[in-house]
Amino acid sequence: MPSGVVIAAPASGSGKTTVTLALLRLLGREGRIIAPFKIGPDYIDGSFHRAAGAGRPCYNLDAFAMRQETITAVVAAGAEDVELVVIEGVMGLFDGAANGEGSTADLARLLGLPVILVIDAARQSQSVAALVHGFRSFRPDVTIAGVILNRVASPRHETLLRAALKQIDMPLLAALPAQADLKLPSRHLGLVQAVERDNLELFLDRAADWLHRRLDRFALEQILRKLTVQTDATLKPLPPLGQKIAVARDAAFAFCYPHLLQGWRAQGADLTFFSPLHDGMPEADADAVFLPGGYPELHAGRLAGNMALMRGLKAAAARGAAIYGECGGFMLLGQSLTDAEGDTHAMAGLLPVATSFRMRKRQLGYRRIAALADTPLGPKGSRFRGHEFHYSVQMGQASGAPPLFAATDATGADLGPTGCRKGSVFGSYLHLIDRE
Repeated sequence: MPSGVVIAAPASGSGKTTVTLALLRLLGREGRIIAPFKIGPDYIDGSFHRAAGAGRPCYNLDAFAMRQETITAVVAAGAEDVELVVIEGVMGLFDGAANGEGSTADLARLLGLPVILVIDAARQSQSVAALVHGFRSFRPDVTIAGVILNRVASPRHETLLRAALKQIDMPLLAALPAQADLKLPSRHLGLVQAVERDNLELFLDRAADWLHRRLDRFALEQILRKLTVQTDATLKPLPPLGQKIAVARDAAFAFCYPHLLQGWRAQGADLTFFSPLHDGMPEADADAVFLPGGYPELHAGRLAGNMALMRGLKAAAARGAAIYGECGGFMLLGQSLTDAEGDTHAMAGLLPVATSFRMRKRQLGYRRIAALADTPLGPKGSRFRGHEFHYSVQMGQASGAPPLFAATDATGADLGPTGCRKGSVFGSYLHLIDRE
């Protein structure tokens, strides 16, 4: 197994994504073969990892939503034939689901990897030692092996920070100044997608240069550790929707976990890809269609005007193909989508639902999920874990279409039925990550 490291932080907003991208691009430019991973359910960071890491897919790892055998199978799939694994954490190091499970620390312990803590040092000096000491001692089963300080104000500021960390014998890998041109713009579901960044390559190279000038490479190499997990299990997070699955993929439907697609391939399914924005319809011989989440609201007019897409989806439903939509895909399958400006756009009309961004309401969190009907994903009663994150709302209850799932949050609080199904078409706002 390759060596690896986890990039974590005391809190969100500390700069761990930028540091991770800089490290991936820097090591990749030097010829290192690296596999990137992202902890947690975030889709968007992984697309940046893929771009920074020479096109290798970035797999998500999730200690709440994935079984341990799935985690080890995902690591084995992503880390094959590489020399180094770089894993970006989620939120703060010890932050997890609402019930406390699934933190970055949990994954670091499971994989036996050291943690580099990225700290926003902009408003502290000697207190950084107390912060690091507290994080290092909080869980003895997690090793914080080094620190990267971000947003260091001046050489004098760096001197104070170095002296403080020296008192607790904590290696300082880099002291990085604030750099305005390395900010990543965001929108309501996270970062603006990598595919939408015209200057992404320039950004990644600048980030790598920023880190290269200050990184203690010897100290970094000293803290790397071999992964301690191995598996011969086949990756099987979810059963395939069909034998030949047409998967929507473009700027409107980009929220698709690589481990799910790889798992379907491992179970014998043939996958093809189409763009609802450009190509129109899925292949006519596909016996299943997967419409993942994304940003259909930003492209609602184009989607509504793509008659080839709408005819293709209706033709697939008429021949009995399984059509499954998650979040944005669920919206596309509905009757209509109302955007933030209040304009209503006709959608495919395969499910009797209408969704709207006019009345924004944030829904966010991990979900425990039970199937209320037989589908290609499993028989009634099948259990899954997943995630929900959206601002749109479903307008009223689906008429004449039974609910698809029953859901609770991570603490077990009942969230009631969700989604719906009609014939071979089904979907919900939930993103499935693994079966239980």
